[in-house]
Amino acid sequence: MDDAPLASFSLTHVHYDPADRISYLCAWLALVPQGLCVVYATLIWSNREIEIGLMFAGQMACEALNWCLKRYIKEERPREMHGKGYGMPSSHAQFVSFFSVTLAFFLLFRHVPHPTETHTPLTFIQRFALSVIALASAAAVACSRIYLNYHTPRQVLVGCAAGVIFAVVWFGFTTYLRRAGWVEWALKTYLARMFRVRDLVVQEDLVDSGWARWEERRRRNAAFRVQSKKNK
Repeated sequence: MDDAPLASFSLTHVHYDPADRISYLCAWLALVPQGLCVVYATLIWSNREIEIGLMFAGQMACEALNWCLKRYIKEERPREMHGKGYGMPSSHAQFVSFFSVTLAFFLLFRHVPHPTETHTPLTFIQRFALSVIALASAAAVACSRIYLNYHTPRQVLVGCAAGVIFAVVWFGFTTYLRRAGWVEWALKTYLARMFRVRDLVVQEDLVDSGWARWEERRRRNAAFRVQSKKNK
C-alpha cells in the first residue's frame, strides 16, 4: 500500500518570494499574531495580571468576530491565493489593529505608574512614543498581507477598521467593568485568589514588579554576611 498523503499544518505556512528581501521580511511579519499569542500566554502565566487577561479575552473575541465576518461575507482572496480560505476581512490586520490600539489606550489613558525608590516609570511622552511604535508595527504587518498577495487593499482596510472599532468598544466595556466594581469583585472570587490574580500593572510597571522586594532581600543578605564576619 502506498503511504497516505501528508497534510500541511498551515499555522505558520507562509508563501513568499525567496528572491525578494521585502517579501522575506513580510513572511516574518506574518508570524506576529502567533508571537503575540505567546507573549500573552507568558505574561498571563508569569504575572497573573487581570488587565492582561482582559486584553487577551478581547483579542480572542476579536478573532471570533473575524471568523464570523469571513463566513458571512465570503469574499475570496486575491487570485494568487485562491483556495486558502476567505479573505474579507484580513484576520492579521484585524488582530494587530486591535492589539496596537488597545495597548495605546492602556498606556495613555489607564496606566498611571507611580515612581518608587528603585524605579522611575515611563513618562507620558515615552508611553506616547511606545504607542506610536505599536501602531506603526501594526501598519507594517497589515501592509505585508497586501505585499504577499494574501489580501486585497480593501480586505486589509476593512480588517484594520474592524480591529480598531472592536478595540474602542472593548476598552469602553472594560472601563465600565472597572468603574462598576466588577473587576474588584472578580478579584475577590475563590478562583481569582486560588490563581493569585492581581491588578497591579495599572499603577506599577511590569519591570518593577518584585524589584523592591529583591533589593531589600539583597540588603538583608549583605548585612547578614557582614554581621557573620564580625561575629567570627
